[in-house]
Amino acid sequence: MPWLALTLEVQGPAAEALSDALIEAGAQSVWLEGLRICALIDAAGDADALVAQAARRAGLGAPRFSVSAVADEDWVRSSQAQFAPLVVGNRLWVGASWHEPPPGRSAVTIDPGLAFGTGSHPSTRLVLGFLERELKGGERVLDYGCGSGILAIAAAKLGAAHVDAVDVDLEAIKATRQNALANAVVLNAMPPDALPLAHYDMVVSNILAQPLIVLAPLLAARAGRIVLSGILESQADDVARAYQAWFEVQVAGREEGWALLAGARR
Repeated sequence: MPWLALTLEVQGPAAEALSDALIEAGAQSVWLEGLRICALIDAAGDADALVAQAARRAGLGAPRFSVSAVADEDWVRSSQAQFAPLVVGNRLWVGASWHEPPPGRSAVTIDPGLAFGTGSHPSTRLVLGFLERELKGGERVLDYGCGSGILAIAAAKLGAAHVDAVDVDLEAIKATRQNALANAVVLNAMPPDALPLAHYDMVVSNILAQPLIVLAPLLAARAGRIVLSGILESQADDVARAYQAWFEVQVAGREEGWALLAGARR
């Protein structure tokens, strides 16, 4: 089956929002390649209409993009080449199903697919590193905005005793459940309105700065510790202020212009 590969020039936090919107608009797969978004669509599809629809869903102006034809075998090779395994700290490994995990590490297997999150984005890597350093085992963890479920699955692999995952996108919930099954971990994936009013030792959320600010009271009501990502360094102070009534918030990591905020309850 022939495909079209789209390359879109979008940077910063808009990249994640547009990635999700491209999947919702009908792209078969989406990944980040440096500072560009790449997407795969059916060759019979209308690239202009799909990109315009995705931009509207993400609240963005129509981005510039290029289109090239890709044969099946070229797509497989290209796709696999984009997802190099990720070694995180001393305990964690993240890779795709065609990679062989090294012995002695907690392995998270995530293939590119219908939900954002393979570990390739700096904001995801920052949270994975924090989980690898800070989870000791036995914790209750909530991943709010779970996407592919990569963070929730990593938490379970690192010893969390109970993991809940929430997303507003039903495809993301489905992907998280499927990925949890593939990784042989137990977690609960659900929409926000199904989330019980429960306490968690750690709440992680890798979304965007403005939603994180809006969600501050909801997440704070559930969290002993808060871990926030998807934040540009220039936005870190604004997000931190939204949580300072409940937590001592600090920048816990930086990578490629992105910041990770972490806070312990006052």
